[in-house]
Amino acid sequence: MEYGTAPVDYLQHMEPKQGKTQQSEDRFDSGVDSLKEDEYNLIVEEMGQLAVSTSVDGNTHSYEAWKNEVTEDGDTYLHLAVIHEAEDYALQIIKQSLNDSFLNRQNNQRQTALHLAVITEQPHIVEKLLKAGCDPRLVDQNGNTALHIACKRGSLACFAVLTQINTQHLRSILYFPNYNGHTCLHIASIYSYLSMVENLVQLGADINAKEQCSGRTSLHLAVDLQNLALVHRLIALGADANSLTYGGYAPYHLTFGRQNSEIQKHLYERTAQDLRELPESENEESEEEPTSEDDCMYDDILFCGK
Repeated sequence: MEYGTAPVDYLQHMEPKQGKTQQSEDRFDSGVDSLKEDEYNLIVEEMGQLAVSTSVDGNTHSYEAWKNEVTEDGDTYLHLAVIHEAEDYALQIIKQSLNDSFLNRQNNQRQTALHLAVITEQPHIVEKLLKAGCDPRLVDQNGNTALHIACKRGSLACFAVLTQINTQHLRSILYFPNYNGHTCLHIASIYSYLSMVENLVQLGADINAKEQCSGRTSLHLAVDLQNLALVHRLIALGADANSLTYGGYAPYHLTFGRQNSEIQKHLYERTAQDLRELPESENEESEEEPTSEDDCMYDDILFCGK
């Protein structure tokens, strides 16, 4: 296929990948996998009929009608190429769409091709999309940018590309909370990606940022996780041991009733003397219900009621 033509034979050469673990939370069951056979054949037929150029007064004008074709899931051909890791097709489509709003088209779950490239672990496609003009600030239906997803999945390769290319928007992305109130640093902390936590802080993430549900900082989350290594790393990076949640709890307060006495001792030494006593409503914090999937990653028996 030439770069100046539409990917007419794309679906004919693309078969759904077998034996690949699907990531249901990130909607990896998209595109051709979700099409019935008659719908699949119809799209192949329609692509074969698409015209890509017309001649007016001897001049050729490309209008690329294939850019308007979408599946019932809202996926464009670029979405499909990325989902099924058809790299050659994806690169050709990207080259035909330099600085075109087509690159930022969102499917029914508001995922751009950039989101899907991170989900499918394709840093090379992430790089090409960013350099072609894809906007890294766009969010999916959960309020996640592509960087939020890279932090959730622990994808260091995609993380590196997203933080090194088109960095003019990086600071705003680092401070941006998703719809669960979590920044990229909160997510990396919840999933215990220590090197990613360190990189985010070095890139300018606010180490004391409060997640919007209850006001926990990453240090509070580390206590919830009972992750001593993460507590040490955050303290070393400058985390404030005296930061309070909306309920008035310092990280030290969250060590009560938990097994890791080393964390309690470590935080006791760094907590202001007037904050070492529990607030009067000491059970309020433990009675909160988890409000999101990510919250369940760090809630223990005190939070889930089991």
